[in-house]
Amino acid sequence: MARSRRRSHFLIALPFLAPALIAYVVFVIAPMIESVRLSFFDWSGFVGDPQEFVGLRNYIRIFTQDPVFWTAFRNTVIWIVLSLIVPITISLLLALALNRPLFGRNVFRSVFYIPGVLASIAVANMWRWIYNPNYGIGASIGNALGLPWLADIQWLGDQNLALYSVFLASVWQGVGTNMVLFLAGLQSVQKEQIEAARIDGANSWQVFRNVTLPALRPTIVIVYVLTFIGAIKVFDLIVGMTGGGPAQKTQVLALWSYQQSLTNHEYGPGSAVATVLLIVTLAVVLPYLAWTGRQEEK
Repeated sequence: MARSRRRSHFLIALPFLAPALIAYVVFVIAPMIESVRLSFFDWSGFVGDPQEFVGLRNYIRIFTQDPVFWTAFRNTVIWIVLSLIVPITISLLLALALNRPLFGRNVFRSVFYIPGVLASIAVANMWRWIYNPNYGIGASIGNALGLPWLADIQWLGDQNLALYSVFLASVWQGVGTNMVLFLAGLQSVQKEQIEAARIDGANSWQVFRNVTLPALRPTIVIVYVLTFIGAIKVFDLIVGMTGGGPAQKTQVLALWSYQQSLTNHEYGPGSAVATVLLIVTLAVVLPYLAWTGRQEEK
């Protein structure tokens, strides 16, 4: 009965969904399938050049002969792990603080959210200026406080600091968006439950752990999935701030796929890197979709 009802609702909505579905198939699904197909071919990307089928050679190449791939893979993993810990924690703390009746609360919410609506390339240019060793914030503070070593730090030029310097810009940009999602989730927390817990003698931590956190679980899952997807396909900030340098130390999979295909004109290996990225993403997103489907049925 429920399945037939959902099927009839889908058929009714299909004419309205058709334009968006056609656009999605043409501009998302078709290029995705073409990228997977090209990962089994050797092609320079030029229209006149032939496409030679090479089977799994491109995958063997990126896994065994391409040292940049593993550097990009490691940096992507580091970026994902940091993204799932640092900005989400800060966003949750900000949401909890700004969910209280504070003076100027809406102003603070807007201030923290504004970076999330800025274009990533604009954020990259802004932070590249901040990190500039000649007139950036480090040089200004170092000169003002008489700390020349602070002015000498190459935030984007040091191989050990560059990736984390770019990540700091990502945290600044992304914290506000997750904060808004957590604020929306906090509205589902019943005030009566919080008051009942406090009457029973629960302290603030116990109220958060036993009342607030369970109510936030759906929001937390959504935030983690969206953060994972954004982290695994990070591209704009790194292109705008380092271009993958210095010495490929800020290289990530999405950028390396782009450079292999459009800069090095090796669409086979570039598409193979993109396919690996797609498989990893689907391995996380598909279980999430299955979980949300079960939740809707319940």
